[in-house]
Amino acid sequence: MSKTTLAACAAIALTLAACSKPAEPAKPAVDLAKIEADVKADMFAVVDAVNARDAEKAVSHDAPNFVGMFHGGPNTNGPAEELALTKQQLNDPNVKLEVSNPVVDVAASGDMAVWRSGYAFTFTDPKTKAAVVENGNWVTVYRVQPDGAWKQSLAVVSDTGPAKPAAPAT
Repeated sequence: MSKTTLAACAAIALTLAACSKPAEPAKPAVDLAKIEADVKADMFAVVDAVNARDAEKAVSHDAPNFVGMFHGGPNTNGPAEELALTKQQLNDPNVKLEVSNPVVDVAASGDMAVWRSGYAFTFTDPKTKAAVVENGNWVTVYRVQPDGAWKQSLAVVSDTGPAKPAAPAT
């Protein structure tokens, strides 16, 4: 092979190498345990806000496209509708929310998580005016937002039977 041919091949190879895209940096590993802990902490903050009767704080965890599906009522679409419903619920002096057996499943991609738990919701029965406890299942879908924050995009609250009289206060 002549020196000219070798030089031409080297020039072509260098030109082609310069045209290739640099390798994209590796994406950081998704810390599923951290996401799970963050979502649990966020849900417990929602429960605390409800029990403190702070509707604005409870709803501040909702994404702009939030949809709430509550048994026996129309869906709430967006934080404004959710806030109106939450304010109405928190006007009840007997309101108390407890959750049990929370589980968080996180997508391997790290962009979505699902909270599921049991709940006990104490409220005033509108007919009897007595405190009753509704038990049910609560499923909430979290999505990571463009700013990196985790927000609720969907909540499904489903009772598991008729509400029962609340235990007397001790």
